[in-house]
Amino acid sequence: MRIALKVDVDTWRGTVHGVPRLLDALRRHGASATFLFSLGPDRTGRAIRRVFRPGFFGKVARTSVVEHYGIRTLLYGTVLPAPDIGARCAGLMRAAAAAGHETGIHAWDHVTWQDGVGTAERPAGNDWTERQMRLACERYRDIFGADARTHGAAGWQMNPHAIRLTQRLGFDYCSDTRGTHPFLPVVRGEPTLCPQVPTTLPTLDELIGIGGTTVENVHERVLAASAAAAPLGHVYTLHAELEGMKLLPVFERLLGAWRDRGDRLCSVAALAADLDRGALPFHDVCWTEIAGRSGTLAMQGPASLG
Repeated sequence: MRIALKVDVDTWRGTVHGVPRLLDALRRHGASATFLFSLGPDRTGRAIRRVFRPGFFGKVARTSVVEHYGIRTLLYGTVLPAPDIGARCAGLMRAAAAAGHETGIHAWDHVTWQDGVGTAERPAGNDWTERQMRLACERYRDIFGADARTHGAAGWQMNPHAIRLTQRLGFDYCSDTRGTHPFLPVVRGEPTLCPQVPTTLPTLDELIGIGGTTVENVHERVLAASAAAAPLGHVYTLHAELEGMKLLPVFERLLGAWRDRGDRLCSVAALAADLDRGALPFHDVCWTEIAGRSGTLAMQGPASLG
């Protein structure tokens, strides 16, 4: 089985502390990954608005936000100024590419995107969405000297215009959704031709604290889920702020278990490279809740005629 590792880097803290630790762990385990960076201001403190989302307090009770993100990060953009991640951490981002990993866009402003894109209304919402994505594309180009080839939305939050833009902005593929296999997205009856390679496996923070799952055994749940049939392979999303820090020992146990099982640990680009684009099915994109996560996410829906 191929397991594609998708690393979401949400914050300044995750970039500075989590990314180097993950690069070291991946090197030691002979694994490749896709690093998706937040490229603009870190306004994590503004995430306080999520208290109104269904399921928010349950998630906080299971996975300590303060423990994983730190007090200082939770004040950025409110009491403390928002650090510009891309301006301050360009060298760390380039280090991921220099180590042979794929890099791409997570967001310009992680919190603003995650909390705003789902409710951005047309026509002003289309302008807002496009500005956020173009700001990220421009900063990525400034840092890496080339256009980004992939995008993986913060919190799996998208809207119809954002999905259309994945084609217009020239991405080779994107991983903005949750689902079971690669597909071409259909939004409001309109097919788009930028493939989605969705996250197929649950994340650690969705599993810990549910059904007897603990920090000590959560890797076993992910390992079992990754044994399910997936002709192209599975996509596992991890976070620099979690698996790159307090949960790094858990991630290393998971890496070791995958290697022992004979799985190949690769970037999402490695899966996308093997897509038969002419044969990809069209699927509607829907927005729904999943167990262990608050709010609604962009999901692979029913098959569509396109």
